[in-house]
Amino acid sequence: METVANGVTINYERSGNGKKRVLLLHGWGCSMELMRHIQEALEPDMDVLTLDFPGFGHSGRPPEPWGVPEYAACVQELLRQEDFVPCSVIAHSFGARIAVFLGSRDHSLFEKMILTGAAGIRPPQTEAGKKRQAAFKKWKAFAQALRRTRVLGHLADSVETAAREKYGSSDYNKLDEEMRKTFVRVISLDLTDSLHAISAPTLLIWGDGDTETPLWMGKKMEELIPDAGLVIFEGGTHFAYLEQHARFATIAHHFLMED
Repeated sequence: METVANGVTINYERSGNGKKRVLLLHGWGCSMELMRHIQEALEPDMDVLTLDFPGFGHSGRPPEPWGVPEYAACVQELLRQEDFVPCSVIAHSFGARIAVFLGSRDHSLFEKMILTGAAGIRPPQTEAGKKRQAAFKKWKAFAQALRRTRVLGHLADSVETAAREKYGSSDYNKLDEEMRKTFVRVISLDLTDSLHAISAPTLLIWGDGDTETPLWMGKKMEELIPDAGLVIFEGGTHFAYLEQHARFATIAHHFLMED
């Protein structure tokens, strides 16, 4: 199905049965397809809504660089259109950024929250990270200087691309220029101070081998969210919810169905 929310065409699905409603939010660079196993596990007993975030899957692109607030407004508008409030939410990685932003600001939206490999806490910058950032800025400035010359201006793009590929993250490098601006806006928002404002009971599910959002972030969220518990999947990575999908679905079903 398609609708327009916050000025963007949204591809979404609604399926299942039951009075309990649950929203599924995928991670950055993914689509609703990576939430399919959760959808199928829950839909016999629940009303399930899943979507492709703008810029991913079959949804349209943001009309301009978006940050977390714009993505959150888009999701909130879809929930209102579908008369899907209140609901619970299961969110992975970037999707958890949106869930945290919404759940900390509008307590009427979510009855329960399940966050897995959740992003939103800005990690301290390491010395190696600072050096990479400084090196990239140096080469980018050099590329800009080349653009101002008649003889060497044609080399600027290749210099900047090489620097980006060497010093930029893989997520950043996979994007085109406009979505890179969105990516920077998204990761620049630190949601640490929002965690204490979440009122919904929250279950955190984390892989102990997660290198994208390390386990210390899950422990920090458990500490800061007033009503939170942490389940650790041994041997799990950032995609522990996929790697141990049967276990994840069983835990999620029990948590959401319990009154």
